[in-house]
Amino acid sequence: MHNLIRFILKHHFILLFVIIQTFSLTLMFQHNNFHKSVAVNAVRSVKGAVNKRIFNFKEYMKLREINEKLIYENSKLRNQLMNSFFQVKADTVIEFDSVYKKQYRYISAKIADNSTNKQHNFITIDKGKIHGVETEMGVVSTDGIVGIVTGVSDHFSTVMPILNINLRISAKIEESGFFGSLFWNGRDPGKASLIDIPHHAELNEGDNIVTSGYSAIFPEGIRIGTITGYEIEGGNFYNATVELSTDFQNLSHVYVIVNYLREEQSELENINLND
Repeated sequence: MHNLIRFILKHHFILLFVIIQTFSLTLMFQHNNFHKSVAVNAVRSVKGAVNKRIFNFKEYMKLREINEKLIYENSKLRNQLMNSFFQVKADTVIEFDSVYKKQYRYISAKIADNSTNKQHNFITIDKGKIHGVETEMGVVSTDGIVGIVTGVSDHFSTVMPILNINLRISAKIEESGFFGSLFWNGRDPGKASLIDIPHHAELNEGDNIVTSGYSAIFPEGIRIGTITGYEIEGGNFYNATVELSTDFQNLSHVYVIVNYLREEQSELENINLND
């Protein structure tokens, strides 16, 4: 109480000026329509600007939630793509009224850790065994192929991306259908090499490179990149440079591919290898 009295006595001239000024402005705005209109418009402008900033802030805070919903919807759409199914022959008896059977399912996941500056790069994602993820499952992004799952715990998985010199992917030229082996040379994180393309194949800069489908890991036709240059190697095969469609340095979400027929296909291939 003493401090308040001391403050008033010390600043009584300023306080008196503020009170008189406020009273004068109040009288002016109450009895003068022009000034009253100016004041109301000014208040409205300030209030509008403040409300706009608050709205923009709220919208920004919702972006994460909106992004999560879009990723979920995207995974649902991927699960409905035609290359997620295989066609059953018309003379085959099936348990449901359809000539198509589900082969692939996509599980959305977020990147928990990622490296691009090593020769043996790895990615960690936030989905594991309890979500249905297993080793040797393919991983893709919205832009194209990412890599293959190599390790799984209950809640996380590690992925060997294309940016790992130990990984090779069966790939083909979308325009001509010729296929070869794609791998990373350990240098540029935006480029890979496609080899074993026969020299008689039609090859052009700008050709699209996609997955061949010759494995139980990736469906056919998933985008990998485009050819930016090529040369004859050894006289019989092309060595093409492929600009990767996936930006590994700006990767935040991926999709793990579940192949319902992988075990059946792998068992058959292992029998043929042992014969």
